[in-house]
Amino acid sequence: MSPLPLLASITENTVGALTRIGVVVLGAAIASWAFGAVIGRFARRIADKTAANKERADTRADTISSVLTAIGRVVVWTLAVLLVLGELGFDLAPMIAGAGIVGVAVGFGAQSLVADFLSGLFMLMEDQYGVGDWVDVGETSGTVEHVGLRTTRIRSLDGLLWTVRNGEIVRTANANQGWGRAIVDIGVGYDVDLDEAQTLIHAVAAEAQGDPDLAPKFQGDPEIWGIQELGDDAVTIRMVIKSSPGDQWGLARALRLRIKQALDERGMEIPFPQRTIWLRTEPDSLDAAIPLSVGDGGNGNGNGNGNGRS
Repeated sequence: MSPLPLLASITENTVGALTRIGVVVLGAAIASWAFGAVIGRFARRIADKTAANKERADTRADTISSVLTAIGRVVVWTLAVLLVLGELGFDLAPMIAGAGIVGVAVGFGAQSLVADFLSGLFMLMEDQYGVGDWVDVGETSGTVEHVGLRTTRIRSLDGLLWTVRNGEIVRTANANQGWGRAIVDIGVGYDVDLDEAQTLIHAVAAEAQGDPDLAPKFQGDPEIWGIQELGDDAVTIRMVIKSSPGDQWGLARALRLRIKQALDERGMEIPFPQRTIWLRTEPDSLDAAIPLSVGDGGNGNGNGNGNGRS
């Protein structure tokens, strides 16, 4: 038998296999590129709809696009490798079965890791928070310094850096989205004219609204909500102001200072807790009781001459 037909047959089979392998690789490359382009546009559309500003939208779009593109390319090239191995004559059934067993084992062992990644992905897609936001995630609260797919890093008020797994975050309070509300509670004495005090507090806030330094923090006019509490030592008046997100605390501090100065000018007292303590030299004798004042700077001297106020 002439070797030429056999050689021609081998050559033909080899060329056919190499051609099919080339088509598979080329198809995988095209699919990988197309998948990345589609995912990039999809991520950009989601980020533009939900992000608060362009810089934040760019960051979220890049992160979401890179993650989904990487996942898609892994899937595409894994299928391509399996097809190439099939063209080379390998039996794929045992390989697929073994890969399935390994996948199940890894899935059981890395459930928390998968939950962290999925939670992080949805957090980015939904724009629940971003770098620079002040958030409360239950375990801790503070300023977000890094948002990743697996963890989020938060700097608390005392300077501690907390690293929280995304899968453990079940609720999030974000102070930097939409708008905020400055809540200012002012206590005045029971002998103060409450109508006059409320009018003065509102006037101080209205004046602050015209201050160039504070005006950008206002998103609404000051509102007096009325008497918040009748306490042991003071009547608490509550005022609220709709503010720009994240500025509610600074605005409230600035208003408290101005209100304190205005009340002092009007002679309206901001009371503080005061108590009178009675000391008895004889348990059964009321006449021997000695009053000592506490909290008002009184000069009780132990001889019954204390000037404490209750």
